[in-house]
This record gives sequence, C-alpha cells and structure tokens, in this order.
Amino acid sequence: MGAAFDDELIRDVATVVSTEARAFNNDQRAGLDFWTPNINPFKDPRWGRGQETPGEDPFHLSSYVHALIDGLQGGYDPKYKRIMATCKHFTGYDMESWNGNLRYQWDAHINSQDLVEYYMPSFQSCARDSNVAAFMCSYNSLNGRPTCADPYLLQTVLREHWGWTEEQQWVTSDCDAVQNIYLPHGYNDTREAAVAQALIAGTDVDCGTYFQEFLPGAYAQGLFNISVLDQALVRQYSGLIRVGYFDGPSVPYRNVTFSDVNTQASQTLALKAAEEGIALLKNDGALPMALGANMTIGLVGDWANATTQMQGNYAGIAPYLHGPYYAANQTGAKVAIANVPGGQGDPTTDNWRKAWTVANQSDQLFYIGGIDNTVELEGNDRVTIAWTGAQLDMISRLAELKPGLVVVQMGAGSLDSSAILSNPNISALLWAGYPGQDGGTAIFNIITGKTAPAGRLPTTMYPASYIAQVPMTDMSLRPSTNNPGRTYQWYDKAVLPFGTGLHYTNFTATIAAPTSRYGSANG
Repeated sequence: MGAAFDDELIRDVATVVSTEARAFNNDQRAGLDFWTPNINPFKDPRWGRGQETPGEDPFHLSSYVHALIDGLQGGYDPKYKRIMATCKHFTGYDMESWNGNLRYQWDAHINSQDLVEYYMPSFQSCARDSNVAAFMCSYNSLNGRPTCADPYLLQTVLREHWGWTEEQQWVTSDCDAVQNIYLPHGYNDTREAAVAQALIAGTDVDCGTYFQEFLPGAYAQGLFNISVLDQALVRQYSGLIRVGYFDGPSVPYRNVTFSDVNTQASQTLALKAAEEGIALLKNDGALPMALGANMTIGLVGDWANATTQMQGNYAGIAPYLHGPYYAANQTGAKVAIANVPGGQGDPTTDNWRKAWTVANQSDQLFYIGGIDNTVELEGNDRVTIAWTGAQLDMISRLAELKPGLVVVQMGAGSLDSSAILSNPNISALLWAGYPGQDGGTAIFNIITGKTAPAGRLPTTMYPASYIAQVPMTDMSLRPSTNNPGRTYQWYDKAVLPFGTGLHYTNFTATIAAPTSRYGSANG
C-alpha cells in the first residue's frame, strides 16, 4: 500500500483490519495487541522484509504510519482503543542474514545525523504524533549497545524527548531479543545481568522466556529494584484497561461480531487498495487496451496463476484469491497459460516450449513474474537485484514472437528492468508488488482502463550492479569512497527513481513565483 501515497486509504484499511481483529478477539481467537506496523525505512534493496514497510522515504513513512495508527487504534487518544498497535523495530534494523551477518548479532553503526534525519522520523511519528500503544525494540545492537538494553533509546529518546510517557504505553522485545543481549551480543557477563539491564532500560515485556527464568535470580542479586518491575506491570495492565479488557460489554467494540468480517465494503476496499498500489512504469500507448470476446489472451510466467503468492508474508486466510488467470478469464476472452519458467532459480528450459505455443496462439501476450517470498522474506535477504537470466531470456524471446508484450513485475524489492524498458517490442511495464486477495482483478482493471493507474514507486529501482558497490552492513546514506549513496536522496543513477508512476492522461501545473523572498510585509 505504500505505493498508493494515499493516507486516507491507509486509515480506511487499518480501520477494517482492527475491526476484524476485534471480532476475532470477541470470539477468543485473537488478542488485542498487534505487532504492526514495521516502519523501518527500506533503504537497501536486498532487505528481505522491505516488503512489510511503506518504502524508503522517512517523510512518507511518517505520514503513512500516522494514518495507520489512527485507523488501527480508533483515534489518537480515544477512551477505548480498538486495538493496541506496536511500532517496530526500534531501531536501525534492516538486515536479516547477509554474507554471514545475522540480525540477532548485528551491530549497526549509525551516526547521529542519519539517525535523526532518516532512521528515526517514522518512530517519532508513532510516539510523539500518533500516541501508539507499544514499541518493539529490535534484535540488533546500535552503536555497540543492544537496543532492548539501551536506556538512551528507550528512555531518553522515546519517552522523554518524544513525550511518550502515558502509563499505558509499553515496550516489548522482539522474540528472544532479550536472550540475544547475553548471547550472541555478549553485552552482559551473566543472564541475570542481561535481563536486569533490559528491564531497567525500559523493555517491559520479553517475547521469550528469559524474564521469567532469570529475573528472580537478578532480583535476588540486587540487580534491579522492585519498583522497576512494578512500572513494567503497570504499563501492561494500563494498556489492557485502555482497550476495555476489564470492562465487559459496556465497551463499544465488544459488540463487533463475525458479521463485521469480510464484508462487501471490505472486499471493495481490498480491491481499491490493490489498484491504487500498482505503478505504471512504461507505456508506449498500448495501455489501456480492450480485451474481450473473439480474442485470445496469453499469460506466461510463474505469477500467471498466482494465488497465495499475492499475499506476501504475514498474511491471514483470504476469503478468495483472484489471480491474473482468474481475472483474465473475466474479460470474456479465451485464455492460454504457461507457468514457466518455474521457480526463481530454475534455469532449465525443458518446459519452455509451452510458452512459445501460448505466444503463437495469443492476440495479446502478458508476462507476469519477478520475485516472491522464495527470495525475499523475514530471515532471508536477497543476493541479487536482477531479474533471473531465465526470465529475461524468456521475456526477450516472447517480445520477438509477439511484439506488444506487456510485462507485469511482481514482488516488493527492486529489480533492474533496464532491458525491459529499452526493448521496443515490450509495450508496457507495470509494478504490482504483492496486491492481495483481488490482485489479479486489480491488474486487469488497470490494463483495460477500468481503473486509471495512480501508484508511485515507494522505493528506488537500482541497477543490478549496485549491490557490488556497497555492503548491507554499511548503514551510511551519503556518497563516499565506498558507498555510491542510498535512496533517491543520495543516489542519482537509478534505473527508475522513487516516485515513478505514469498515468493514462496528461497533467499540467503552474506554481506562481513568490513576490518576495520573505513574502509580503503585511503577511
């Protein structure tokens, strides 16, 4: 949804999500605290969890999360929150497992300017501007100190500087991040010292077992005062009070039932969100195009009949999954399909002949592919940002066989589409990300012009060579001898820059020059 750049949409989606969460809670199928949103900036195209974030720009993230929390919690300071949202991962977290560096032991070195200007604004928006219920500290260390054991982060910055001081606001660790303080970070010499350090620093909840196993021993050793434990408990139970946990049916949200789940309005909103998140990256005039009876549509690619692929990671059970093949069939045209090449790393050509058959049968041909959760997800960073050789080979051959080919790029992370953009036999390129339960319908609504494209790339699309120029462990942003620069703010050789997105019409805008550098003397 980050590609929509539509905060009202984000608020509406969050409202549906939290309303349905309440229905599940009322039926004892879910809790009331949800570990969302992930608002770490997506600065490195290799990051496997970048798909969870709104994008690379700190202002965009801040605006997005402000709207999201409003929808999730039912306002910025309601008497009863709809649910408790949790801003994560605080902070400097954007690596899973790269070149032998694991997120559980990684020490991110970030200078103060980059922290203030880039890595922290979205979290400031959560705390200072949006009154979020909870924060999650991250696995990594920041400048030598594990974030869940850092009183400067959790107390000085978060609570004191940003004014996040209401008694119902609490911090949880990521799962077993407290254990990571002891090992592999090796920040404390004993387990008891590690849990005491975390509790005193401001980590109120341990997602793991270290608090329950080692806090008693730490207390017996005099490593923390009982008032610190009391403070953590007050924060947690106060949070439950603010969602009406103890107030029974008098809480308005206790009346939410499963009749409020998967409504027609919610299904319509899911389609709208998918449509608004699609960016048109190339169009030689072929789109929008008419598709219908008395013609054959050809679909090639391993996303051609996608279902669960469209959901990305951390997805619930969808009421239906309308992929490209389903949507193509709704046009009234005959549809031929070939799900090749198979898999992200499969270079074999054994089954390619069916793709050529589909191309020769088709009046209009589409290639739908890219990347998916087999190469980008939690725990797994990418090792390349190029289209696979097999995919580029097939795309170029299909374009020879059927000029006017339309390519739909799937998956969140950057792909170097230089060869697609420069190929005159490829008429259009769309980026659709992970469009969800009605993703195929959204794609074909854009293609046919039923819906006008309005999405914008929320991240920079880098050349494939970029990853050889800077390691993921380099957290600096500005160009240097060993770093070409990161994001649209400091990198100027993008294949497609942040914010790219074409329309089916033309716009003109004129901005009047100011009458004076300092404005009018009377105003």
